[in-house]
Amino acid sequence: MMMVELTSVPGAGLPVSELAEHLRLARGFSDDGSQDASLESGLRAALSAIEARIGKALFSRRFALTLMAWHDPEAHVLPLAPVVSVDSVKLITRAGAETLVAPEVYELRADRHRPVLAAAGRSLPSPSQGGTIEVEFTAGFASDWAGLPADLKQAVLILAGEFWGQEMAAQTGIPFSVSVLLEPHRPLRLRGAGA
Repeated sequence: MMMVELTSVPGAGLPVSELAEHLRLARGFSDDGSQDASLESGLRAALSAIEARIGKALFSRRFALTLMAWHDPEAHVLPLAPVVSVDSVKLITRAGAETLVAPEVYELRADRHRPVLAAAGRSLPSPSQGGTIEVEFTAGFASDWAGLPADLKQAVLILAGEFWGQEMAAQTGIPFSVSVLLEPHRPLRLRGAGA
C-alpha cells in the first residue's frame, strides 16, 4: 500500500498571522513579514505531526491510494479520515493500462475514524495478475482554517510554536497540552476479550 498527497495546503490558507499573535511576535513593532517563512514552516510541521498522530487530514485535500489487493473484497478501510468523497477507482494492469471503475460499483461509508470503500454489490473489482488498484479520494475536516474544530486549531498553534522555538526535546515528544487536545480525535483501539 502506498498513499500520496495529490494537492497540498496553500501557504495563503495557513494561519501565519494567528501563529505570530499566539507567539506574541512583533508586539509594539510593525510586522515586516521577516518571520513568515519560518512561521509557515512551523505550521506545516505541526500539521504533519498532528495528522500522523490522529490519522486524519485537517485541511481538505486529494490523495491517491495504490493497493495490490483489497484487504477485504467486500469493504476496504481507507487509511485516512474524514473522507469527503471517493473521486475515482481505477484498475491498472501490469503493463500500465487503466480501467476506470463505474461509481455504481462502490460506495463510501463515511465514518469519523474508519471510512470504508464498500462494494455496492457482492465484491469490489479486483485487478488482473500483477496489477494494482488506485483510489483517489478527498479527505479533511475543512477547506480553510476557520472551518477546523477549535481544539485542533489550538493544538496546531501550540505545536507550531514549539517547533518554531525549537524547544521540543526529543525524549518528551508531543507536549501534554497538545496530546489532551488531540485525544478526542484519535481512533479508539479496542483489545480482544482474551487480552
